[in-house]
Amino acid sequence: MKNIPSTRKKILIVGAGELGMNVLASFIKDYPESYALVGFLDDDKAKWNAVFHSYPVLGGLDALDDMITQLDIQMVVIAISDMDIKKRDKIVQTGMAKQILVKSIPGIRELITQNDSFKALEEVTMQKLLGRSQVKLDEALLVSQITGKKVLVTGAGGSIGSELCKQLLKLAPKKLIALGHGENSIYQLLMDLESDRVEPVIADIQDSDELYDVFAKHKPDIVYHAAAHKHVPLMERSLRSAFKNNFLGTKNVADMAEIFQAETCVMVSTDKAVNPVNNMGRTKRLAEMYIQTKAEDASCNFSVVRFGNVLGSRGSVIPLFKKQIKAGGPVTVTHCEMTRYFMTIPEAASLVLQAGSLAKSGDIYVLDMGESVKIIDLAQNLIALSGYSAQDIAIVESGIRPGEKLHEELLDADEIYQEQISAKIHVGKTVQFDAKKLLCLSEKYRELTETELLNEICILTSKQGMKERMTK
Repeated sequence: MKNIPSTRKKILIVGAGELGMNVLASFIKDYPESYALVGFLDDDKAKWNAVFHSYPVLGGLDALDDMITQLDIQMVVIAISDMDIKKRDKIVQTGMAKQILVKSIPGIRELITQNDSFKALEEVTMQKLLGRSQVKLDEALLVSQITGKKVLVTGAGGSIGSELCKQLLKLAPKKLIALGHGENSIYQLLMDLESDRVEPVIADIQDSDELYDVFAKHKPDIVYHAAAHKHVPLMERSLRSAFKNNFLGTKNVADMAEIFQAETCVMVSTDKAVNPVNNMGRTKRLAEMYIQTKAEDASCNFSVVRFGNVLGSRGSVIPLFKKQIKAGGPVTVTHCEMTRYFMTIPEAASLVLQAGSLAKSGDIYVLDMGESVKIIDLAQNLIALSGYSAQDIAIVESGIRPGEKLHEELLDADEIYQEQISAKIHVGKTVQFDAKKLLCLSEKYRELTETELLNEICILTSKQGMKERMTK
């Protein structure tokens, strides 16, 4: 074994195939002073004891634990495309136990589209942090619905919207109308997708006239409504903006879907709409209610999809934790007992598509996301996966922010059907509410002070308020 200066981080590559060779070449060429490859591990016994560019294959994956200890390995790089999730989890668990960094090559496509394979390395965090196998939904139902159709996605530049567009393109729509309010995010989406089937549209869902023109021009068959204001603390300071964008914007989209005879309209919602205690949740609940109102007599198939928190999205806690870890800490959690449900961005987008294919008008769909996760456990796991210990990075409690719940729900007790309609998908019951009051609020909100508007919203979205109004 070569003598390696102590200033260089010792690397072990899992996978001695083409991907592993690309990683090797990148380390040798671009990072000779920072990293030193010790060797490879590969389950292909034919490669055992082989030597590639003077670096040996030291055995199979079962030898990982021993090799880390014996060779003082400081980072493991997974260079196997589409590795079995159980094997990947085992490698990550080993790395966490040894307090070393584990990274993964995303795959061949990413290597081709990026100039430097090492820069394409992604930390193996999202799936591990999720604490369960990723849900993969059946795409068979989607093909007949999407192929050859004109599909509109609102909020197309956001985390969920952009992933929706990527998955939709694989299903060969006739046209994909990517609508967003921010030109930079839509421009970036166009660069990422590189497809002549994508029609970019810069428009504001709050402007009904502008939205009318969009629908009149493109006449979409299917609408996925992902546009929303989602940041809880900011919306606590901006009630009217949350109301206009989340509720009135949804109303405009739903109205246009009906006017222009779209086949399906799926609204993306949130677990914060269940027994809402903040402006974001309340306005999303109003939007759900309007979708359910439209579903009662429209020919368009309206439905709602409810998510928990999305790992890796722009509004998630993960980017903040990563920034804090990079700065050396501390990592801040609002409360040590706070829990949330989590899913990955691809899962969230898949559920939206699945809901559109399964939908019975007016239904609320929820993904079975397993057990809720403590935020402090999430922080501890991310610290470990980043190669640090509890002694290196402190975790401090900062206090619950305005509008936050300690625990969140995906379905209210009154909404739950016990049976699942599909693997990993629940459907909620329609809860009664006063539709006339909902429509009245959409028309008279300009006349109300912010306090009066909040009071009206709270009455409409609270259980007691609904019961009182429905019995009058």
